[in-house]
Amino acid sequence: MSALDTRAMVTGDSIAGPRRGRRRFAPDRRRSMPLTVLLWLCVAYFVLPLWWLFVSSTKDNSALFSTFGLWFGGDFSLWENLQTLFTVRDGIFVRWMGNTLFYSLTAAIGATLLATMAGYAFAKYEFPGKKAMFSATLGAVMIPLTALALPTYLLFSQAGLTDTPWAVIIPSLVSPFGVYLMRVYAADAIDDSLLEAARVDGAGEFRIFWQVGLRLLGPGLVTVFLFSLVATWNNYFLPLIMLNSSDLYPLTVGLAQIQSAASAGGGSQALFSTVITGSFVSILPLVIAFLFLQRYWQSGLASGGVKG
Repeated sequence: MSALDTRAMVTGDSIAGPRRGRRRFAPDRRRSMPLTVLLWLCVAYFVLPLWWLFVSSTKDNSALFSTFGLWFGGDFSLWENLQTLFTVRDGIFVRWMGNTLFYSLTAAIGATLLATMAGYAFAKYEFPGKKAMFSATLGAVMIPLTALALPTYLLFSQAGLTDTPWAVIIPSLVSPFGVYLMRVYAADAIDDSLLEAARVDGAGEFRIFWQVGLRLLGPGLVTVFLFSLVATWNNYFLPLIMLNSSDLYPLTVGLAQIQSAASAGGGSQALFSTVITGSFVSILPLVIAFLFLQRYWQSGLASGGVKG
């Protein structure tokens, strides 16, 4: 065989190889198209309400009902809406924002600590009734919070705690899903050999938990903290039945009160733009918290759901 024929055969094989590879992977790209479209639909489902909220907060009452909801129209009234929001009823919106921050941060920190301690105990200790208690915790995840609101109100009324911040904070400290999540995460994140080594060195169980366990449960802590923070921040029904004084209201109940008071006075559209602007402002701290703690949240879910 001549050198020219050999060169032609090599060139033909090198061309045919990539072609075969491209034909092999082309069906995979076609199969991924429906998944990509579905992903973009999910993104639109979650982003469009936020976009509508931002666009609506830039409109006055007349433009709010006469222009397209997903685009700007009329005068850009965001600054005027913010001024009205922070001055209505002598600036009570600022107090409601402070109440919401206090309730949410206190409940989230407490719920995270309790869920972490309970999940660590379920994962690393053996004690009588462990399976029954954990099964009861899993069952509590399925109970809607609205079903417990009335019994909780009756208990707190007998204890004299209604119309106090404790009526919102104490029920929010209980997080069955947080206990389950921390139990799964602690079982994989903390090696039993580390605990045994600490016991051999003479460390007590509480010291082991605080100095060894918590350092390895960081991503799980952030995950439970975010879930508890959002749940308390968005809670509406519990503060509605527990609180009577408007000075103690969180944002969810306060904004609803503003709109209901305007409707009762005959101006059903008078404060729509103010309430929508308040709703937009109220979600900004949650967005910032998620963006700031996103990496810990994602790694916490991934590490807790994969066994090593």
